[in-house]
Amino acid sequence: MRATTPRARRASRRPAATALAAVVLLAGVQFTMAPGARADETPSTPPGTESTSPPPQVDGNAPGLKLRAGATLAPAKVLDIISVIESEGGEERREDTNENVKFALQSEVLFGKDSSKLSSAANSRIAAIAEEIKKQGATKVRVFGFTDDLGSAAHGDVLSKKRAEAVHGVLQGQLTSAGITFEIRGYGEQYPIADNSTEEGRKKNRRVEVSFPRGEGS
Repeated sequence: MRATTPRARRASRRPAATALAAVVLLAGVQFTMAPGARADETPSTPPGTESTSPPPQVDGNAPGLKLRAGATLAPAKVLDIISVIESEGGEERREDTNENVKFALQSEVLFGKDSSKLSSAANSRIAAIAEEIKKQGATKVRVFGFTDDLGSAAHGDVLSKKRAEAVHGVLQGQLTSAGITFEIRGYGEQYPIADNSTEEGRKKNRRVEVSFPRGEGS
């Protein structure tokens, strides 16, 4: 949570951005590795812009298709099925797609106000995520930090990065197997998932997300 002084340059609050963004300025990029892990030097896909499964091939000339004369098929699209489980108070959220698993933990359950120091209750929550990573057999784990839009953007970038690094530190201690690549980023106020004009929305936006690929057998 950051200080509640609005940024001077903002005349009015911006509405929450859509989950899908075309171009972003990535802030505070760092790759950190557990012993024996390999570095990932390729740019990350920003949150919410991950591609879905490849669409099926459709023959536009198939005899079973009833198209009007001159009509053509639009490009095929596949929308992944998303399963969302959220705790009653919204402090923890899990999203499952065909390809990925993502946990979102609100900052209030992990840190003190405007702090990147983990609370006493944070370790058990992060350890549970580490167990799921082991279960899925993931070798690439992304840890992304986010804030609300109060205060300066620069402060939010730094705080979100430090919080992501703190969560990574616990995960790294739990996941000692060689071959795991960690990616840690601080996105600050970018990619809000709720309306920043209310405290309830800002609380949801202050979060750390941990995501990784699903195992083939799950």
